[in-house]
Amino acid sequence: MVDKASEIADLLAPTVASMGLELLGVEYLTAPGGGVLRLYIDVPAEAGEDAQVTIDDCERVSREVSAQLDVADPISGNYTLEVSSPGIDRPLFTPAHFARFVGESAKVNLKLPQEGRRRLQGRILRVEGGTVVFELDGREFAVAADNIDKARLVPDWDALGYGAGRQAKNAGGRKPGRRQTGEGEQAR
Repeated sequence: MVDKASEIADLLAPTVASMGLELLGVEYLTAPGGGVLRLYIDVPAEAGEDAQVTIDDCERVSREVSAQLDVADPISGNYTLEVSSPGIDRPLFTPAHFARFVGESAKVNLKLPQEGRRRLQGRILRVEGGTVVFELDGREFAVAADNIDKARLVPDWDALGYGAGRQAKNAGGRKPGRRQTGEGEQAR
């Protein structure tokens, strides 16, 4: 059975691709009185390291998919549409996303417990077919990709210049700069 987020991702991915962007994934969160449909978009990997999603990209995608969602009507009831770049703690949805970030650390929530764990944080070692292998507590820990509920990269704050050393330099009341990730929101 295909869940609602996967169904919507399949529906919208070609539209986002036609705009020169990639639909990384979709989250659909239900709540009383209305849900949230969150789309994560990115520039294709082949665009290069310096290419980034802009606020204008989020707005363009929001307008375009909003019209498509009105026609297809995959969600009954009220919801808010959010279109966002992946940000620094980017979500990982597919085995290919994990493979792209081998060597990076990720925080993962599992659908079903594995070896007594529902949550883990470890370095991505490799992807073998539908399995993601992490380094966890000094050993390898293999997880079936279809058992991953949610996953996000864990930023290396020291490498980004926001680690403990940076905080000491800014102790005089200044706060370190923040990167804007750009979001487009539209009530539905």
